[in-house]
Order: sequence, then C-alpha cells, then structure tokens
Amino acid sequence: MVEKRKALVLWFNEIGMEDVPIVGGKSASLGEMVRRVGVPVPQGFATTAEAYRLYIRENGLDKKIPEILSELKDPNDTATLQNVGARIRSLIVNAKMPKVLEDLIVEYYSKLPDYAGIDEKEPFVAIRSSATAEDLPDASFAGQQETYLNVKGAKEVVEKIKECYASLFTNRAIFYRIQKGFDHMAVALSAAVQLMVYSKASGVAFNLDVSNGDRSVNLIEAGYGLGEYIVQGKITPDEYLVRKGDGTIVRKNISKKLIQLVRKPEGGTEEVPVPEELQDAQVLTDEQIRELSSYADKIEAHYKRPMDIEWALDERNGKLYILQARPETVWSLKEAPPKPKAEFEVVKERRVLVQGLPASPGIAVGRAHIIPTVERINEFEKGEILITEMTAPDWVPAMRKAAAIVTNSGGMTCHAAIVSRELGIPCIVATASKGKPATEAIPNGAVITVDAKLGVVYEGALEEFAKKPEVEVGPAAMPTVSVAESYPITGTKIYVNVGEPEIAERTAALPADGVGLLRQEFVWASEIGEHPLWLIEQGRPEKVVDALAEAFRKVCAAFYPRPVVMRFSDFKSSEYRALKGGEKYEPVEPSALMGWRGASRYYDPKYVEAFRLEVRAVKKVRDVYGLKNLWVMVPFCRRVEEMEKINRIFEEEGLHRGPDFKVWLMAEIPSNCLLADKFNKYVDGYSIGSNDLTMTILGCDRDNETVAALFDERDLAVKRAIRLLIQLAHRDGRTVSICGQAPSVYPDFVEFLVRSGIDSISVNPDAVVSVRKLVASIEQRIMVEKLTGRGMAEDPDLDIPCTCGKGEK
Repeated sequence: MVEKRKALVLWFNEIGMEDVPIVGGKSASLGEMVRRVGVPVPQGFATTAEAYRLYIRENGLDKKIPEILSELKDPNDTATLQNVGARIRSLIVNAKMPKVLEDLIVEYYSKLPDYAGIDEKEPFVAIRSSATAEDLPDASFAGQQETYLNVKGAKEVVEKIKECYASLFTNRAIFYRIQKGFDHMAVALSAAVQLMVYSKASGVAFNLDVSNGDRSVNLIEAGYGLGEYIVQGKITPDEYLVRKGDGTIVRKNISKKLIQLVRKPEGGTEEVPVPEELQDAQVLTDEQIRELSSYADKIEAHYKRPMDIEWALDERNGKLYILQARPETVWSLKEAPPKPKAEFEVVKERRVLVQGLPASPGIAVGRAHIIPTVERINEFEKGEILITEMTAPDWVPAMRKAAAIVTNSGGMTCHAAIVSRELGIPCIVATASKGKPATEAIPNGAVITVDAKLGVVYEGALEEFAKKPEVEVGPAAMPTVSVAESYPITGTKIYVNVGEPEIAERTAALPADGVGLLRQEFVWASEIGEHPLWLIEQGRPEKVVDALAEAFRKVCAAFYPRPVVMRFSDFKSSEYRALKGGEKYEPVEPSALMGWRGASRYYDPKYVEAFRLEVRAVKKVRDVYGLKNLWVMVPFCRRVEEMEKINRIFEEEGLHRGPDFKVWLMAEIPSNCLLADKFNKYVDGYSIGSNDLTMTILGCDRDNETVAALFDERDLAVKRAIRLLIQLAHRDGRTVSICGQAPSVYPDFVEFLVRSGIDSISVNPDAVVSVRKLVASIEQRIMVEKLTGRGMAEDPDLDIPCTCGKGEK
C-alpha cells in the first residue's frame, strides 16, 4: 500500500481531517464525514497535493510560474495582476496530465460506481477544488477556487481537474496570498471528485441563526435545483429555523422562487424557471426539515463548533445528502457582546441632570467623561459615556468605545446623531436648548444613566436599568431580526445607511435589500487621518487606496450580492483642513457648507489626483476582490457638465458604467431636480439627500440652531422638487432613492414617497424593520384603492403643472 503522503489519489473513506495538508480542508472534511460522522455523503475520491506537485514539476511549471509572478511588483497594479494570472492559468490548463496520474484518475472514476453501489457505467460527478499548503495547514483559501458540476466521462474529469489546478492562480487568489505573505509555490490543490446528486432541491444549513448568533437553533436555507444560486445570492431561499435537540420548527419564511439552476441530461447546467405551482410552495416537507436538522446536530457535535453545511435532495430516491461542511466563520469566532458591569451603586430616586433631544434610542449606565476637544479623545476609555459640545468625523475612534453620547448642541441630522444610530449607541443631543448644557450640568467622572428613549440623563445608576442584563452598549444594541418574525416583501426596495464597516455583518442581517448610502468619512477619521494630497506628496498614496478598499470590501462582502452604493468623500474644506497636512491644501471659506465640496473638488486640478485614489479603491474592490456589487454616488454636484467631467475620470481609471456598475447622483441641490432630464445622460440613478436638499431649497442652514424651527423636509417646496425629480428620472429609466433622515422619522413622508413612485428608501439600521412594514402597508393600501376605485385624495398643491408632459401629473 502506498504511503498516504505519497499517494496521488485517495478514496474519501481513506482520508479525514488529519489529512488537511495532503488533500486540503474541503476534501478532508468530506472524508471525515464519510468515515466518522454518520451522515449521508455522496461517495468519491480526491487527488492529492502530491498529484498537483507532480503535474507542476513534470510540465516545468515550477520554474515558469515564479518567472511570470516576478513581473508583479505591486499586487495593486490591476492590469499586471490580470495579465500575470491569465498567462499562468493558460499554461496550467494547456499542460499535459502525467500518464501515471491520468491513469489513476481514469481508474478511480471507472471504479466509482461499484465503490458507491450504483448502476451507472459513467456517472455524473461534481469536481470541487480544495486548496492547501503543507507548511500552512490552517491557512484558509475558501471560495477562491472553482467547482464544476454535472461532469461525465473520464476524459472530461481529467480536463476539469486541470482547470481546478489553474484556478489556484485566479487574480483574487494571487492577491490574497501576497497580502497574507504566503509562498505561491507552497500552496497545492486537491480535486474532490464526488458523485453528483440529481438535486430536486438544495441549500445551506447553519448551526446557528446567522442574523443574531443564536446557537440554540439550526438555520436551513432551501431552494429548487442546484445550490449554487443560493450561495451566489441569485435567489431568495426559504428559511427554516429549527430548535436543536427536539427538532421543533420555530420559524418558516417561505419566499417566492422564480428561477433555478438545474443539471442538463447531457452534462453541464442551465437556468430554468420554477414551475408556477411551486414558486410560492415550501421547498422541503416538515419531516425533511427535521431530518436535515438532525444531520446538522451530528455534524456540529462531531466538529464541536457551529458549521456551514451544504446539502441536496436527490430527485431519484428522495434522499437528503450532505455535500460539504466547513466551520462557520462569522458568529462562531466572535466573543459574546460585553454586558455592562454591575459595579455601580444603584439609586432608586430619579434626579434629572439634563434633558435634550433623543437622537439614537437606547439606555446606558456608565461613568461620564467630559472631552472638550478632539485632541483629548485618547483619554476616553471603553464603556464610558462621552459628554462633549459636538462630535465630528475625527471623533469616531472615541465614539466607537462609548456606552452612550451626550452633546450640548445638534439636531437629528448632526454628526453625533447619525453616527450613534449607525453604531447602535444611545445618544442625546441639543441639551443646551433645554437649559444647562451637558458639559456643565453633568459632573466629570460621575455615574449616570442615559435614557435616550426619552432624552433624559439621570444622576447615578438607576436600579431599574443598572441590574438588567439586557441593557447593552455599543454595536450590540443594534436591533436584530426576530426569530419568530418574518418580514414582508415590498415593491419599493428598503436599503440601509452604513457608515461603520466594523458593524457591516450585523447590519447585513437586517431585512434590507442593500446599502443605499455607504459613507466613507469615518474611514478617513479612524484609519487614514491624513490629507490625501499630503500623502501623495509624501509618496504614500496607497494608504488611501488600501484603507478605503478594505472598508468597502467589508461592507460589500457582508451584503453580497445586494448592491452597496458608496458615496464619495463629502468633507467640507474645514474638515479636510483638520486632517494631518490639510492646512497646506485647504482654503479658509466663509461658508464651508456651501463651498468647495463634493463634485466641485473631484475634477479640480488642485484636487483631482486625490479623487483618483478613491476611484482606484473602488476599482480594487470590484476587480481584485471580485465584489461587483459596489456602486458609487457623487455628492453635491451643482452643474451637469461637472457630472460629465467626473464620468470621464471614471473611464480613465477603468470604471465603465454598465449593468453591474451604476453611477448615482446625490440629489441635494435644486438644480439636480430641475435639470434631471439633463443629468440623466450621465447617471443611472439618484439618491435624495433630504437634509441638504431642504437646506438648499429653503435657504436654511441645517447646522444653525437659530433657524432650526424653519427646517422641515416635509415643506411643500421640498416635496414638489422630489416629485419632479422622480417624474423626470423615470422618463429615461433612471431610478430614484432617498438616503436622508426624513423617512426614518416621518411616516407621512414615507407615504408621500411611495405614492410618488420612489424606487427605494434607505434608512438608518434602527428603522429598517419599521419602515419595511410601513411601506408594505402603504403599498397594500394603494393596491386596494386601485382595485376598488376609491383612492385617497392627494394634496392638489403637489401638482407641478408647468413642467409636466401632456396627460401627466
């Protein structure tokens, strides 16, 4: 018998998890389940790392590949990376399979039917790549190599194994190894050749609820046909939540399933529609759900950790099979969120220290820390309550650590309010408007209770809050999807606003259709901290590209394949000047809010090279990381010709508008609404920034408390502008969204938007669930009105008679 480490091919029941260095994690896990777990796994065999190295050696690729790789001096050089990867893959695919290895693959394939006890001479198989590194057995290369389904015939199996070998050098895999410092030639690839399940249905099972990390349940996703469309996010699967142990089905969320990927009888796969009678039907029976959950229990018990499991239901015999199992890598690696320490002496008497505007809901108990200026934020400790005049982007590092935030000034759209809502931190603003400001009314170092539901700060640790374990601080306080509740599907898409990449995974668990506004200003404050032109002058422009790309990657990966609309930087000159080195490049403007910001910077010769860094970060995420769900949005664009110039920059940097890359305009200036028919040529959609749009239409500085009472997004002038924008955008097939604060606050404004035909609404994380339900009820009402002919009377003042086409409102 050949020593296992020297073998070229091994049956699944000859390998286990101890053989990861020989056959990689995927193949080893299949063998482990066949031998030791006791769940049904389709039989098969795996080529080894030794087989891959033989293939590389005998074709002289061990010398040719490093030579080509030596041309790649910088992995961020996308053009060279693509060229190098394509040449290496071509070399590998066109090389000759060594005879000894080819004979073994043909032999094992021919024996597979007898080995598995099936009556097929040439069975269909799935061929899955399983990468490994002998000196790096714990290195993860998941998702970087290829899988080929419904392959038939020994010759075709040999060719697909060669293609698996080539996929070890995809652009993404090359970039990943360089980033991790792995030797390209130390990595090898095993090909797992597994009997094909004729999938009537398939999906994924997790040993926890991925929306909130609850380990008392198994979550099962199910769709018709092959499972690739679920993994790729092309369909919305059924969801079944099953309590571990007793198999009680806690929740079912039955989705509408329109398409499926199926195997073709002659080989390969194709997309076909789901029969109409099955589109709204439950994919698995309750009995099958419980059976699959019991397999998931066994797998978790064996591996002693939550797992991510792929399964399929065979149409020939009605049996459920396990196709893969790998560790769940999001919730299972996280520590439980910290609970507040019950170390404070509790008080029963409610003594109010200060009142203000509740800007981000929640309750926190902690020690007050007054930070008068940003220069002193390093003094701030995790779990304290931040008390200050007002925050700005460079305060974010301290805000992340805060149990709650209380400011003297501000409103619902101020920096402290917006950031706190996205971080899930209780926040009270505008305390000075209610009397004494927080920085004077609250003793520094005092224990306080912040009730940001009511906008009140109390002296001491109130007994009713201090001892409750469910009172959470920081990102853990963000609302999660209820185990017992499903959410309606709406015609109007519901997006979410995101500004903090670190909480993207938690935000992605909300019932949102994507990210309607990804802010990047927080990244500048917390990760970059230096003016982009200063970094260019210092010869370190890659700091901007890498930091932004990493932040965008986290969000896009968490939401994939749902779209993520990233707004380019929208600092005012005063905020840019606060970055290190910024004084040299920034003017002192009398009104920075209405000055050199947004689009006017991007094409300006004084700033264009800095803007190109942001564009290159987008390109890196899309081309290197392969996350094509990243779109972009241009803010504060006053004139049509500005948009034309910015599109030209995109083209020069290799970003081309098309089906998978959309360019949106942030509609926040009257010209955006009045000239939408002209802007349409250069954009694919709009997102209304209701805060700035209201400011520019009403001439009301949103940062000025003196005129705060005049600021109202529901003013008729604002609503007319929005209605006009939607009409003009839709004429040319452009979409309209909104990402401002108003829909999160005013239900009547949401109704106005839906009745005006808006395509999507993007809200803060804490409002996603409530707004989705509200939109669903509004849409249902509108449908009933249309069916009965008894519609709701609309405000006649919303008509815009001067600008509408014939027969239109």
